[in-house]
Amino acid sequence: MKDNAASFIAKSTIKAADLEHRRKINYNIARYNAVVPQGKKQFSNMMLARERAKNRKWDAIEHLDRYLEEFERKITARGAKVIWAENAQQALEEIGKICAAKNCKMLVKSKSMVTEEIHLNPYLASVGIESVETDLGEYIQQLDGEAPYHIVTPAMHKSKEDVARLFADKLGTPSGLSPEELTLVARKILRDKYVQAEVGVTGANFIIADIGGIAVTENEGNARLSCAWPKTHIVVVGIEKMIPSIQDLSLFWPLLATYGTGQQVTVYNTIVSGPRQPGEIDGPEEMYVILLDNGRTRLLDNPAVREALYCIRCGACLNACPVYKNIGGHAYETTYSGPIGEVITPHLSGMEEYKHLSYASSLCGNCTEVCPVRINLHELLLENRHEAVAEGSSTIAERIAWKVWKTASLNRVMMNMGTGKMKNWVVNKVFKGWTTHRSELGFSQKTFNELWKERENQ
Repeated sequence: MKDNAASFIAKSTIKAADLEHRRKINYNIARYNAVVPQGKKQFSNMMLARERAKNRKWDAIEHLDRYLEEFERKITARGAKVIWAENAQQALEEIGKICAAKNCKMLVKSKSMVTEEIHLNPYLASVGIESVETDLGEYIQQLDGEAPYHIVTPAMHKSKEDVARLFADKLGTPSGLSPEELTLVARKILRDKYVQAEVGVTGANFIIADIGGIAVTENEGNARLSCAWPKTHIVVVGIEKMIPSIQDLSLFWPLLATYGTGQQVTVYNTIVSGPRQPGEIDGPEEMYVILLDNGRTRLLDNPAVREALYCIRCGACLNACPVYKNIGGHAYETTYSGPIGEVITPHLSGMEEYKHLSYASSLCGNCTEVCPVRINLHELLLENRHEAVAEGSSTIAERIAWKVWKTASLNRVMMNMGTGKMKNWVVNKVFKGWTTHRSELGFSQKTFNELWKERENQ
């Protein structure tokens, strides 16, 4: 079995020392930081808006069973078919059946993290179906054979020169094209794919219970084309994307735009509530909605970390995290990176395999500070650490070390024992984990307790 922790440490160590990588990330995040304050100006009371959003997501998650059934009832009444998938394998099998029934040879796919989560593209390739990413950032990553680097901006780690070289290598374009020229190249290629595709796949930013619809927000229009041009539209969405009412979009769409990209509202905002209806001339003939669990009910069943399901996938916590900004998205080797990924991945994919992610944080709390729905991310990271130990996932050496540390810390005689030089030797030479990536700790020759006693006895 792959040692995820060792691989994470190795990759993050390399990336943290890559100054060119850090320059690109800092440049792109600096642009994000410059525009977010402008987007926030549309809110007369920013904190109140965030509190209301959190309360609406609380309602959605606490009553998720009822809202999901309401959604299914409403959207099936207009001809859509709802499929419940307990795990990634079930979701892939259902998509495979639909594609086989439609004799699908080509599939167009808009940006969707949940399809990355179930590894849809490799599955489709294995059954002989060409799957084309239509979001420009995702298309760039697909050309390069890489997973998305960031929840919102998949190719954040690439400069315009990197993309120009990639297009020249993979598509045979002239070298040194400008971003505008590169976009036109991708646009021409992708327009042909929309027309040829038998099936279109999208995710959903929100599932709307009271009208039985899905809401998709985007800046390029590719999701609209992916769900409207092909005769069959498949939606793959995590069950946690639920919101109770269409009225909630007036709050969530501006919040998502502001915290995701600094916009007041995203360019294209679409509600899809079924396939083409009688008398309509546009839209798919059939629509399938795959409601994916894949570990989400484990989070739902855990009151201590349940609020992680409130996430609207804006990516703000990634942009705020000092660890993410130094090691990048690929070092995590998970679908969801950054603070939110560190919180949810151990529950979605296994605490034993991914408990190390909850330690990839400075616990500065900046992720909590910027979250639009006020998820207490740094507290959830601590909760994950606690649960990992309670479940017995920590090593014997780790448990012994902390037992010794706790015993010594609670015993004044032991704390005063030995000289500063001896303590330095124990911490820096015996317990080498700290000094692997940090400078040595330096204890004073005398403790504060000893210095105080000396002063009082003078």
